[in-house]
Order: sequence, then C-alpha cells, then structure tokens
Amino acid sequence: MEIIKINQLDYELYQQEREIRNEVLLRPIGLPDYGWEHNDKEAVHFVAVKDHIVVGCVLLVKKDNNRAQLMQMAVKEEYQSIGVGKKLLQKLIENAKNQNIKEVYCHARENAIPFYLKNNFKVYDKPFVEVGVVHNFMKYII
Repeated sequence: MEIIKINQLDYELYQQEREIRNEVLLRPIGLPDYGWEHNDKEAVHFVAVKDHIVVGCVLLVKKDNNRAQLMQMAVKEEYQSIGVGKKLLQKLIENAKNQNIKEVYCHARENAIPFYLKNNFKVYDKPFVEVGVVHNFMKYII
C-alpha cells in the first residue's frame, strides 16, 4: 500500500477519492454526492492506493500560519482497522510539519473518536452537530 499526495490534476486518483468520500462519508448520512467539496481546491489531498485503486483519503486545509484542519478522512470499509487510516494520518502530519503547522484539528464523528485518540489527538470543547451528526472538536499538537 502506498500513500500519495495528489492534486486535482491527478484526475483518475482524484475521481476515485471523491467516490470514496461519497460512499463512506456522505451517503450514509443522506448528503448528496459531491456535496462537501468546498475546500478541495485549497486542500492538500492524500490517498492510500493499493493495486492502482484508491482505498482511503484525507485532506489537509491550512487555516492560518500555525493551524490546519484535517477533513474528509475516509477509508473503504474492507480496509478499515488494518492501518490505512493511520498511514494516511502519518503522511498528513508529516506534511503539516513541513509547512511549519503547529496544530492540526478536526471535527470527528463520535464513531471516529477512538481512532483519533489512539493517534494522539485530544478532544477539546463540547460536542456539536454538523450536517445532522454529532461531532467533537479534536486536535493534534505538533
């Protein structure tokens, strides 16, 4: 398995990434396909690829000189719990360090909190509802 940093010009990989986000994140909660792409242009995209097929993805969106937001982490169901998400997260954190980012934060769905806690993120502030689903603020200090 390989973790690759891509941009929207990597058309085939980007299209596969979009489909995983639809399948894993949007459809299960009733959001329309391609309905959460407003940060795609400025984001740094990472995809996990196995045999030329994208099996996971995550985005990093820089918010200011010191902070960036992890967004749209998605791993195909059959590849969950085998380290794909951890590898994506490691590549994202490495990239954030290279940009001198000091904090990466995310809005984590409740079912994803154990994953982020295992990977040294901390919960902060109170839970909130986003797109009809309870989320928690989480952050990783670099």
